[in-house]
Amino acid sequence: MNAAASTASQGAAPVERLPASMRFIQRDWLSCNQVVLFDDDDTATLIDSGYVKHASDTVERVRAVLDGRRLARLINTHLHSDHCGGNAAIAEAFGCPILVPQAEYPAAHAWDEDALTFRATGQRCPRFAVAGQVAPGERLTMGGLRWQALAAPGHHPHSLIFHCAEARLLISADALWRNGFGVIFPELSGQSGFDEQQAVLDLIRGLPVDRVLPGHGPVFNDVAAALAIADGRLAAMRGDARRNARNAIKVLVKFLLLDRERMPRSALTSLAGSARVLTDAAARVGLPGPEALDRAIDELAAQGQVRIEDGWVVDTTPQAAASGSAG
Repeated sequence: MNAAASTASQGAAPVERLPASMRFIQRDWLSCNQVVLFDDDDTATLIDSGYVKHASDTVERVRAVLDGRRLARLINTHLHSDHCGGNAAIAEAFGCPILVPQAEYPAAHAWDEDALTFRATGQRCPRFAVAGQVAPGERLTMGGLRWQALAAPGHHPHSLIFHCAEARLLISADALWRNGFGVIFPELSGQSGFDEQQAVLDLIRGLPVDRVLPGHGPVFNDVAAALAIADGRLAAMRGDARRNARNAIKVLVKFLLLDRERMPRSALTSLAGSARVLTDAAARVGLPGPEALDRAIDELAAQGQVRIEDGWVVDTTPQAAASGSAG
């Protein structure tokens, strides 16, 4: 399914075709989307690699898109596990170097799982070797087009987005989706994140952009509408910071279940003692960790996102859908 068909099927205006030198691989919520950009020398750049559970699937999707061309490099927008969990598999399969945001290079090089937040969220990411870094403001040629890396703190303090002025394109990672943006994680630990997210939205508002390739969800071209939705959601969070924390708990629980598919309820609630981000989020809503997780599980069950069976919590997302579709 191509990006235009995917977006049109969800009731939005059809998205114009991307440049011939680009391919967009739409995934779901466990694995982020991938962007492949081809240069004239039959080499390509890959943006992000998805989650480790889907790593072999990611390799095969990328291999099919490459169609015999060489993958010259993999660049991560940020190092949340759903964006870099496939890094090791991609590097092994294609022998390509991995470049990460400049501010994350030291932690990735030392493989500091606390700084990289894998341990803090209870998520998995195989170790990978980093070969270089991309700094905010840096200009890169990808797909025969000139792109600029821009700092996009908010969801993640070190995230990058990539803007191509000549083609009016934006690779937005989790800074802007068609219907929102990623959890503002810094706020969960009492750090500033809402102001930074607003600044990123304002930055995007000032860029020449006709089409956005987000980290999750379909390509979209109604940038003004997406920004209006994002502004509204951010304003609501500013009005009650517990909204962000409650949402974060549900997102993290759902993510764990997308990964593991089913878990004893007791095992899920025990994560409050070992996953710092969940503990921090629970504190922000004024509840003990286990109680906050129990409430999140009940809310997800009421929404049909999970099912409770004999003390087990079972994900209701079909696994074929969870791995996404290629475009």
